[in-house]
Amino acid sequence: MKNFQVAIIGGGVIGSAIARELSKYKLDVVVFEMGSDVASGASKANSGVVHSGINSAPSSLKARFCVEGNKMFQSLADGLGFPVRWVGKCVIAKNEEELSELKRLKQVGMDNSVPGLEIKDGSEINESNVSCHAALWVPTAGITLPYEFTIALAENAAENNVKFLLETKVTGLKKQKNGFLIKTTKGDFNSEIVVNAAGLNCREIVSMLEEPDFQVYPCRGEYLILDKKYRSLVNSMIYPVPVKELGVLGVHITPTIEGNILLGPSAEFIDDAEDKRTTKEMMKTLLKEAREIIPAIPDKAVINAYSGMRCKLASLKEGGWADYQIEEGKQTPGLINLLGIESPGLTAAPAIAKEVTKMISQSIKLKTKNNFKSRRVKGKRFSEMTPQEQSILIKKDDRWGRIVCRCEHVTEAEVIEALSNPLGARTLSSVKYRCRAGMGRCQGGFCTQHIVRIMEGQFNIDVKDMKLKSPDSNLFYGRTREVKDD
Repeated sequence: MKNFQVAIIGGGVIGSAIARELSKYKLDVVVFEMGSDVASGASKANSGVVHSGINSAPSSLKARFCVEGNKMFQSLADGLGFPVRWVGKCVIAKNEEELSELKRLKQVGMDNSVPGLEIKDGSEINESNVSCHAALWVPTAGITLPYEFTIALAENAAENNVKFLLETKVTGLKKQKNGFLIKTTKGDFNSEIVVNAAGLNCREIVSMLEEPDFQVYPCRGEYLILDKKYRSLVNSMIYPVPVKELGVLGVHITPTIEGNILLGPSAEFIDDAEDKRTTKEMMKTLLKEAREIIPAIPDKAVINAYSGMRCKLASLKEGGWADYQIEEGKQTPGLINLLGIESPGLTAAPAIAKEVTKMISQSIKLKTKNNFKSRRVKGKRFSEMTPQEQSILIKKDDRWGRIVCRCEHVTEAEVIEALSNPLGARTLSSVKYRCRAGMGRCQGGFCTQHIVRIMEGQFNIDVKDMKLKSPDSNLFYGRTREVKDD
């Protein structure tokens, strides 16, 4: 099908949330994603924090959608089968001077109707490894798996007949009488409405139709991942007092759903949005700043590093903070732009999706589906099952008994299930983000060869077509030795 009513550009958490919300209605919806899977950009490379709303100015869109989204998370997690844990957050003050900032943050949170906020003496917090003068306790802050959340939204949308076109880049837009002509690397399409959820590329999309009146300032954030053996270092998220001049929350210590701990992110305004390198210098800086909070963090605790990119509408000179812009194109009716959606974008996504759906309803009469599938069935991981449950599965299918990833105890059956996803995403990262194969201490050193064998044997994927995570990230360029028939 080449004709759609709504075309969404971008398969990150915002685009996927909008797709899922629109899938409740009798609409023809398509999502164009230039990556090889959803959550291939900023939506996977962040802290995975469900924010509460203490850091955004009252009356701002950031505050409104953050608070609304926070309230929606548990229901979504229950229905779509992704995890969320309400571990809470401590914003710590090292001295009396910083205590005044905690009081200000508490007032901002109260103005945004964030419940349960409390300033505690440093001796009262439930963190034996953290020493501080005082702390603001935020009980409604939680953690999730950002990539799994995005995948859950997208796969549920796909199950409700939203079309996802992966490895499909939008190269041109033209306004027509009844909508838009959309040129892509996989052909031309028509749509009545275009939703620009392209993240860091949002300005490029706008410029295809009109002169943008804003700039995008990429801000790179690097993270360190600590081994699970150090999970007991913290019980909740530990944040410093925010760095005002950068418009970011500073290097924080975040427990994850899977038991690792994250240190970061850094904040570097850079020119190249594709420059997602991690550096030895920043590793030292992150460890230094994290040890100012928890001195007990050892060097050998780090098992990996990654970086993500924030989409900022304000430069470093301007202070780095700007509100979201969610609006129809100034000169182009039918183009809905989502601009500058940075943190707390993950938390805000479900609320933003409802707002965009409301905007679309002003142009298209929305009719609710009778057969909408609100739930996404997701079974327990093999590693979480009882021995009896594991035994039953193995008797039915011996692939459940073959461990592919030793670090995370992932079976061959789980890898096959990950590669059989509704979106048709079949990269090494697609496997990793769906079943955790390759996320353990050896970082894929053992399991990669076995996943490649499954991709080749079970899915008939030629090794020369196998990708790590993106369209141009080939794992192989051929075989070193091939047997040819005479």
